[in-house]
Amino acid sequence: MTSQVRLHALSVFLKNQRAKLNPESAGLPSGARRRTPGLRREEVAQLAGVSTTWYTWLEQGRDIKVSTSVLDCIATALQLNADERKYLHSLAFENGGEPVPPRREAVQLSPSLRKIITELTYCPVIVSDRMCNIVGWNPAAAYVFLDFERIPPEERNMIRLLFTRKEFRRLAVNWEQFSSSFLSMFRSYYGEYVGDGWYEQFLEEMMEEHPDFKAMWESSQVSYAPEVHLEFRHARAGKMVYELTSLKVYGADDLRCNVYTPAPDTNTEAKLRQLMEERQAAD
Repeated sequence: MTSQVRLHALSVFLKNQRAKLNPESAGLPSGARRRTPGLRREEVAQLAGVSTTWYTWLEQGRDIKVSTSVLDCIATALQLNADERKYLHSLAFENGGEPVPPRREAVQLSPSLRKIITELTYCPVIVSDRMCNIVGWNPAAAYVFLDFERIPPEERNMIRLLFTRKEFRRLAVNWEQFSSSFLSMFRSYYGEYVGDGWYEQFLEEMMEEHPDFKAMWESSQVSYAPEVHLEFRHARAGKMVYELTSLKVYGADDLRCNVYTPAPDTNTEAKLRQLMEERQAAD
């Protein structure tokens, strides 16, 4: 990511976060009717203890000197959570990693990791890399989501599949919430690997190909490990409710396990068990 692109991403993020706040939540008087939602720039500057001119330049994406302490004041004024603060610092300082060269070989899951996800018999698991490319899954995931084996490896990107495959839109009762959880993780990678131009290229492609992607991306949250309650309407099993837990796998490949645990006090696990037994009997 070039400095110009990084600063543009910082500008967009600051504007979006400012638009989410209202004067009352920030302890400010509501005053006269506002033309646009959110706080004004001068109000953020006031809350952060900086000049309006300086904050305006920061939000405009100008290449100005920023200190950690002042950036923390901005984060407090915008009521950012821990993940959003980390993301803000990643964009404000030009200290991202160097671009990672393309892989010549596919990611190979270690035998121990493969055993772990296989042992989670009735918990669908999807393993992805830092670009949200799907590099592994267990049988349960193939039954609930898609048979990823039928999808060419170069097309197994979870973000792309969410917007291109109708199966996902039909499956998730709240498809936008489902998609947003992955976008929030993708945004955390986007901020962490600010030196890799692949992300900007991927975002440009998604915005060109899918008109609804841009609005969802710009309004997406930042979360390194979102915990989401999801309701699915499976074509054969009917209503299924899962809790998403995202686990990081430490290592050179920067992998992540997304584990879908059947929600307690539901018959989701029993439905999946029956679905798998019927399919195996048919085979």
